[in-house]
Amino acid sequence: MPELTGLEPAAARDWIERWDRQQEVYLPDREERFTALIDAVEAGAGRPDPLILDLGCGPGSLAVRLLGRLPAATVVAVDADPVTLALGRAAHADVPGLRFTDVDLRAPGWETGLGLGHPVDAVVSTTALHWLTAAELRGLYLVVAGLLRPGGLFLDGDHLRLDEAEQPVLARLDRELEEREDQRRFPDGHAEDWGQWWRAVAADPALTDPAAERERRSVHHHGPESTLLAVHVDALRAAGFAEVGTIWQRGANRVLAAVR
Repeated sequence: MPELTGLEPAAARDWIERWDRQQEVYLPDREERFTALIDAVEAGAGRPDPLILDLGCGPGSLAVRLLGRLPAATVVAVDADPVTLALGRAAHADVPGLRFTDVDLRAPGWETGLGLGHPVDAVVSTTALHWLTAAELRGLYLVVAGLLRPGGLFLDGDHLRLDEAEQPVLARLDRELEEREDQRRFPDGHAEDWGQWWRAVAADPALTDPAAERERRSVHHHGPESTLLAVHVDALRAAGFAEVGTIWQRGANRVLAAVR
């Protein structure tokens, strides 16, 4: 990844604060979901110093919250986006137990360079894995199953929806309720959104090289079928997980859990 020049920790933290605010445009219950997911890690890890793998970590929003609750944990935070990795490394260099790793989850053998040393207690992710195709998800979950210790947890916080082909009425109602709630919460519209945040990043000279590398890697492709709950559930079961289910939910916004 290109070396950064001129990105100060305070500036990186400012960018991450803006990141968090624009994420809340799409996830007004984001902090509640973080709390539920971290509760599950704390309750299910079985030890105060778990080894945790964070997939699609972005700038480390979940990772730093995990370590705030579990300061003896080790979190290996994985992403392939040069911009968010650069921000996370600059902003959180002083956070004990946090290690960012530049890894493309689409690449065969991505797990070999993690340097984990032993099976992990939990694998977590938030608002990231829907970017993979269904085939890539199936391969990913097979790898995740092999990385987890027996009884270890996989926890994914994301918008995972019902399939309109199988449940057309409920799927439409789900979307309608979400839209109505959004209108009630934000009657005057939203502030900075995803696209505006990325355009602002591209205009920052300190982030020019990572932004160019992001374009070169094409890390922002999307597999629309992977927003379906059934795609994730079926792939996890095919990977050998013993139990799969939703443990927290607000409409399509949920924490999907699986037990190794």
